[in-house]
Amino acid sequence: MNPSLSSSLSLAALGGLAVERRPAVDPRELRPRVVHFGLGAFHRAHQAVYTEHAAARSGEPWGIAAVAPRSVDAVAALRAQDCLYSLTERRPAGTVTRAVGSVVEALGLGPDGARVDALLASPDVTVLTLTITEKGYHRRPDTGRLDLAAPGIAADLAACRSSSSGSGGAGSAVEGGAVTVVGRIAAGLAARMRSGGAPLTVVSCDNMADNGAALETVVRGFVAASSWPDRQAVLDWMTNSVAFPATVVDRIVPATTDADRAAAHGALGVRDRMPVVGEPYRQWVLEDSFAGPRPEWELDGALFVPDVVPYQLTKLRMLNGSHSALAYLGAAAGCTTIADTMAAGWGERLVEALCAEVAPTLPPGGPDPAAYAGDLVERFANPGMRHLLRQIGCDGSLKLPERWLDALRSLRAADAPAPVLELALAAWANATRPAADGGQLFGTTDPAAAELASCWGRLPEDPRDEGFRDEDVKDTDSKATVRRLLRVLGAADLAEDGTLVTAVAARLPALRAGRIEI
Repeated sequence: MNPSLSSSLSLAALGGLAVERRPAVDPRELRPRVVHFGLGAFHRAHQAVYTEHAAARSGEPWGIAAVAPRSVDAVAALRAQDCLYSLTERRPAGTVTRAVGSVVEALGLGPDGARVDALLASPDVTVLTLTITEKGYHRRPDTGRLDLAAPGIAADLAACRSSSSGSGGAGSAVEGGAVTVVGRIAAGLAARMRSGGAPLTVVSCDNMADNGAALETVVRGFVAASSWPDRQAVLDWMTNSVAFPATVVDRIVPATTDADRAAAHGALGVRDRMPVVGEPYRQWVLEDSFAGPRPEWELDGALFVPDVVPYQLTKLRMLNGSHSALAYLGAAAGCTTIADTMAAGWGERLVEALCAEVAPTLPPGGPDPAAYAGDLVERFANPGMRHLLRQIGCDGSLKLPERWLDALRSLRAADAPAPVLELALAAWANATRPAADGGQLFGTTDPAAAELASCWGRLPEDPRDEGFRDEDVKDTDSKATVRRLLRVLGAADLAEDGTLVTAVAARLPALRAGRIEI
């Protein structure tokens, strides 16, 4: 009998779903052998799907304990559904919706700290994965090392010092109450060593170059900065028993809307409070360097390679670089989604031109650049996807150095022209202008928003005053503004490149007028 439309997705409701709507594996047969930090949509549309299929095809009980660093509401919503949720693939010819069952526990980093710590120390858990975005690593922009002055990191280290000095122990307070993911992982690894030291692989799935090395650097930095008496022993054990492979992840996963929830409800016949949507395409490339057992993700198409750098740089500079360029140029042109930009007449030309421009900066051994660019045009133009430019354009100060600036430096060093990257930089600069409400011009957010806004000079005391115009939000010298903005990105070298600065500044008037000139 079909479940009623008023019921909710749950283990009890699975039998009433159509066979093609059910998970690939019975969730009741799984146990938590993977811990994942980050309960967001991307993980649930990507790694959780690979893990479900690996469990189904290998017959091994690989379940995921997913930990939300902040969102208690997401934990409660997932628990209310026995950790089930639905994934809808938006294909050009229509949509396909089914339930996913690989997540077997939903935990809050703070409220469920004891359970999180127990899992991190358990020898049954052999893989730890993360999707916490660039901000979650607390890296110093100048060195890439752990920012010991970041408030959360400083608080975790202070708790560690208090615990060690107060009880002579080895940091039990931070282990039970770290507020940062980095602090929690470091404390979890220390506890794991002390309880027997079973090997563990820690897998970053965030969009950063050398993400494995970046994660290892900040975790080791936390251990080294701690006051644990055995911190050197922890570091030595990590060298031999903990792996941090580099990875490349790819799937476009827009923010879920009320319309998506209604569509999932209609497709399943039960209510789902935590649906996710994604494009049909997905990719996972992993460095083949694991410390212990892992799910056989290759059974679902994941690639294990000796070196992910060619794949990583191709994705960062071509896909992510194009995405960011479309976001800022599209916002200037009044578009709302990536699909809108591709339908505007200039989107396809932009993607192809940017990919052709950065292709010479890519190392050999990765995907064919021309074929990759063709795939991007097709993916971005998918009319079923509504990937918001406002979402993609957030946190530009953290994303753009890897997506654009390294390629730009390579091209400048080779005396090669870079007109598309110059246009993209101008579009980003234009988007950092402060709006009348104090936010960024097109509704994006950025941890450096205030510093970026100050680059444009002083605003009128009340921007709503009669006679105030959008054009007034600019410094009298656009080149000086561009130089200041580049310095905020950590690109003092490019800020001193007069030819580049002049080229970027020259693009600003057209962008302010909403004209896209490729």
